[in-house]
Amino acid sequence: MITPEYCRLMARYNAWQNDGLRGMVGGMDRETLLHDRGAFWGSIMGTLNHLLWADLMWISRLDGEEGTDVRLKGSPDFTPTPAVWAAERFRMDARIRLWADAVHALDLVGDLAWYSGAAGREITKPKALCVIQMFNHQTHHRGQVHQMLTSLGLKPGDTDLPFMPE
Repeated sequence: MITPEYCRLMARYNAWQNDGLRGMVGGMDRETLLHDRGAFWGSIMGTLNHLLWADLMWISRLDGEEGTDVRLKGSPDFTPTPAVWAAERFRMDARIRLWADAVHALDLVGDLAWYSGAAGREITKPKALCVIQMFNHQTHHRGQVHQMLTSLGLKPGDTDLPFMPE
Protein backbone atom coordinates (compact mmCIF):
# COMPACT_ATOMS: atom_id res chain seq x y z
CA MET A 1 0.00 0.00 0.00
CA ILE A 2 2.77 2.48 0.95
CA THR A 3 6.55 2.46 1.13
CA PRO A 4 9.20 3.80 3.50
CA GLU A 5 9.95 6.44 0.84
CA TYR A 6 6.34 7.65 1.08
CA CYS A 7 6.71 7.96 4.86
CA ARG A 8 9.93 9.96 4.52
CA LEU A 9 8.42 12.26 1.88
CA MET A 10 5.33 12.95 3.95
CA ALA A 11 7.34 13.46 7.14
CA ARG A 12 9.45 16.06 5.32
CA TYR A 13 6.31 17.68 3.90
CA ASN A 14 4.72 17.80 7.35
CA ALA A 15 7.80 19.46 8.88
CA TRP A 16 8.04 21.96 6.00
CA GLN A 17 4.40 22.95 6.32
CA ASN A 18 4.54 23.23 10.11
CA ASP A 19 7.70 25.32 9.92
CA GLY A 20 5.76 27.84 7.85
CA LEU A 21 2.88 27.82 10.32
CA ARG A 22 5.22 28.29 13.28
CA GLY A 23 6.61 31.37 11.58
CA MET A 24 3.15 32.78 10.95
CA VAL A 25 1.48 32.15 14.30
CA GLY A 26 4.57 33.19 16.26
CA GLY A 27 3.87 36.81 15.34
CA MET A 28 0.11 36.72 15.91
CA ASP A 29 -1.60 37.94 19.06
CA ARG A 30 -3.18 35.40 21.36
CA GLU A 31 -6.71 36.81 20.93
CA THR A 32 -6.59 36.32 17.15
CA LEU A 33 -5.29 32.77 17.56
CA LEU A 34 -7.98 31.85 20.10
CA HIS A 35 -10.94 33.49 18.34
CA ASP A 36 -13.59 30.90 17.38
CA ARG A 37 -13.73 30.94 13.58
CA GLY A 38 -16.34 28.21 13.17
CA ALA A 39 -13.82 25.48 12.34
CA PHE A 40 -14.37 22.00 13.74
CA TRP A 41 -11.87 22.72 16.54
CA GLY A 42 -12.96 26.36 16.78
CA SER A 43 -9.91 28.55 16.51
CA ILE A 44 -6.56 28.54 14.77
CA MET A 45 -4.91 27.56 18.05
CA GLY A 46 -7.53 24.92 18.81
CA THR A 47 -6.98 23.34 15.40
CA LEU A 48 -3.19 23.48 15.67
CA ASN A 49 -3.36 21.96 19.16
CA HIS A 50 -5.70 19.19 18.00
CA LEU A 51 -3.34 18.36 15.17
CA LEU A 52 -0.32 18.24 17.49
CA TRP A 53 -2.27 16.03 19.89
CA ALA A 54 -3.36 13.68 17.09
CA ASP A 55 0.19 13.43 15.76
CA LEU A 56 1.35 12.43 19.23
CA MET A 57 -1.38 9.80 19.46
CA TRP A 58 -0.51 8.31 16.06
CA ILE A 59 3.28 8.41 16.34
CA SER A 60 3.20 6.86 19.81
CA ARG A 61 1.23 3.95 18.35
CA LEU A 62 3.75 3.63 15.52
CA ASP A 63 7.04 4.13 17.36
CA GLY A 64 6.01 2.66 20.72
CA GLU A 65 7.31 5.68 22.61
CA GLU A 66 5.51 8.01 25.01
CA GLY A 67 2.04 9.33 24.18
CA THR A 68 -0.38 11.38 26.27
CA ASP A 69 -3.28 10.85 28.65
CA VAL A 70 -5.10 13.88 27.19
CA ARG A 71 -8.27 12.75 25.46
CA LEU A 72 -9.81 13.98 22.20
CA LYS A 73 -12.10 16.48 23.95
CA GLY A 74 -9.07 18.18 25.52
CA SER A 75 -7.04 18.30 22.31
CA PRO A 76 -7.87 21.95 21.39
CA ASP A 77 -6.23 23.02 24.68
CA PHE A 78 -3.26 20.64 24.38
CA THR A 79 -0.67 23.41 24.81
CA PRO A 80 -1.24 26.60 26.82
CA THR A 81 0.46 29.17 24.57
CA PRO A 82 1.58 29.64 20.97
CA ALA A 83 5.23 29.53 22.13
CA VAL A 84 4.75 26.18 23.86
CA TRP A 85 2.85 24.89 20.82
CA ALA A 86 5.72 25.97 18.52
CA ALA A 87 8.33 24.19 20.64
CA GLU A 88 6.24 21.03 20.94
CA ARG A 89 5.40 21.12 17.22
CA PHE A 90 9.11 21.32 16.38
CA ARG A 91 9.84 18.31 18.62
CA MET A 92 6.92 16.36 17.18
CA ASP A 93 8.02 16.96 13.61
CA ALA A 94 11.50 15.72 14.51
CA ARG A 95 10.02 12.62 16.13
CA ILE A 96 7.94 11.86 13.04
CA ARG A 97 10.98 12.38 10.80
CA LEU A 98 13.13 10.09 12.96
CA TRP A 99 10.46 7.40 12.79
CA ALA A 100 10.11 7.80 9.01
CA ASP A 101 13.89 7.73 8.49
CA ALA A 102 14.11 4.43 10.37
CA VAL A 103 10.99 2.70 9.02
CA HIS A 104 11.42 -0.41 6.85
CA ALA A 105 8.93 -1.97 4.45
CA LEU A 106 8.21 -4.77 6.94
CA ASP A 107 7.32 -2.17 9.59
CA LEU A 108 4.39 -1.13 7.40
CA VAL A 109 2.95 -4.65 7.09
CA GLY A 110 0.42 -6.20 9.44
CA ASP A 111 -2.08 -4.72 11.82
CA LEU A 112 -1.95 -2.08 14.50
CA ALA A 113 -4.25 -2.45 17.51
CA TRP A 114 -5.07 0.26 20.04
CA TYR A 115 -7.80 1.38 22.38
CA SER A 116 -9.63 4.39 20.94
CA GLY A 117 -11.03 6.69 23.59
CA ALA A 118 -13.05 8.48 20.89
CA ALA A 119 -14.68 5.22 19.73
CA GLY A 120 -14.71 3.70 23.23
CA ARG A 121 -13.34 0.38 22.03
CA GLU A 122 -10.33 -1.56 20.81
CA ILE A 123 -9.57 -0.99 17.13
CA THR A 124 -7.37 -3.00 14.77
CA LYS A 125 -6.43 -1.66 11.35
CA PRO A 126 -3.61 -2.25 8.85
CA LYS A 127 -0.46 -0.34 9.86
CA ALA A 128 -0.13 1.18 6.40
CA LEU A 129 -3.66 2.59 6.66
CA CYS A 130 -2.81 4.12 10.04
CA VAL A 131 0.29 5.81 8.61
CA ILE A 132 -1.76 7.20 5.72
CA GLN A 133 -4.33 8.43 8.26
CA MET A 134 -1.65 10.27 10.25
CA PHE A 135 -0.36 12.13 7.20
CA ASN A 136 -3.82 12.72 5.69
CA HIS A 137 -5.13 14.07 9.00
CA GLN A 138 -2.23 16.55 9.11
CA THR A 139 -3.00 17.83 5.63
CA HIS A 140 -6.72 18.07 6.35
CA HIS A 141 -6.38 20.22 9.46
CA ARG A 142 -3.53 22.33 8.09
CA GLY A 143 -5.88 23.12 5.22
CA GLN A 144 -8.40 24.42 7.73
CA VAL A 145 -5.71 26.57 9.38
CA HIS A 146 -4.64 27.80 5.95
CA GLN A 147 -8.20 28.92 5.24
CA MET A 148 -8.50 30.68 8.60
CA LEU A 149 -5.20 32.50 8.05
CA THR A 150 -6.20 33.45 4.50
CA SER A 151 -9.52 34.84 5.75
CA LEU A 152 -7.47 37.15 8.00
CA GLY A 153 -5.70 38.52 4.92
CA LEU A 154 -2.50 36.58 5.58
CA LYS A 155 -0.64 34.62 2.92
CA PRO A 156 0.52 31.19 4.07
CA GLY A 157 3.32 29.67 2.03
CA ASP A 158 2.96 27.21 -0.82
CA THR A 159 1.44 23.87 0.08
CA ASP A 160 2.12 21.92 -3.11
CA LEU A 161 4.35 18.87 -2.79
CA PRO A 162 6.22 19.51 -6.06
CA PHE A 163 7.41 22.87 -4.67
CA MET A 164 8.76 21.48 -1.40
CA PRO A 165 12.42 22.44 -0.93
CA GLU A 166 14.83 19.56 -1.40
